[in-house]
Amino acid sequence: MTETTAPIDAATAPTSGRSERLPTRIYLYVSLILVTALVIIPLVMTALGGFKTLGELRGNPFGLPTEWQWSNYGNILFSQRYWLQMGNSLLIAALTVFLTLAFSAMAAFTFAHVKFFGSGFLLNYFLIGLMFPAATAILPLFIRIRDLGLLDTYWGVVLPQVAFGLGMSILLFRNFFRNLPSELFDAAFVDGAGYLRFFWSITLPLSRPIIATVGIISFVGSWNSYILPLIMLNSESKYPWPLGIMVYRGEFSTDWQLILAFITLTILPTVVVFFAAQKHIIAGLTAGAVK
Repeated sequence: MTETTAPIDAATAPTSGRSERLPTRIYLYVSLILVTALVIIPLVMTALGGFKTLGELRGNPFGLPTEWQWSNYGNILFSQRYWLQMGNSLLIAALTVFLTLAFSAMAAFTFAHVKFFGSGFLLNYFLIGLMFPAATAILPLFIRIRDLGLLDTYWGVVLPQVAFGLGMSILLFRNFFRNLPSELFDAAFVDGAGYLRFFWSITLPLSRPIIATVGIISFVGSWNSYILPLIMLNSESKYPWPLGIMVYRGEFSTDWQLILAFITLTILPTVVVFFAAQKHIIAGLTAGAVK
């Protein structure tokens, strides 16, 4: 009896396992397709809207252009204002990324490996910033920046962005640093390396994935920031690209086709940077240790 039933159980087990996994796979694929559509379709519609006239955009917002208006993109690309705003955005984003990486990496290394009185309280103090976006503190920020004499300067935008980005950055860096093998510390300290030498020569070279992750998050957040530049900057020559959209808004009408073309051209750098560093971003968010 046992000899006849054992082969039947072995033969039916893989089939039942495959049948159980099939609904899970279908659910997973459908979910991924829906998420991809939610991301891709608005981007494609925005890019196509930049090739239309204003009348066609209102009458046929989701279809292909009947006549491709390449001049919408050409006029923006060959305008001096566009490149000035892109340069301002790049400068602000680069300063924000550099300062965020520098301060958050050093602070996270301290919280991960240095024991001192009040370290937990100080870490929680930094993490409180995750609960409040910059828009909730715009009035005290404006008063503080004004008192420091940084209104209408790049630093008046960069410093608040760095301050509000430290919480998430420290959290990501600290989790990554704590998962580094303890044998590295023991070997480094036996060889006479201190905390500073270990941080600069060993920890940072092994932290390229998390550096790329934090850098991309800071870059995208700074690149798309609108409320802080709007409040802190007064000179049009210092406007980043989110404020440049206001140029196409008139008193009685808005050139929506130019706005869509402008948005398409300005989000391309973030898309390129993301795909270039995609491997490091995924590794930084998922890695628990080094190989």
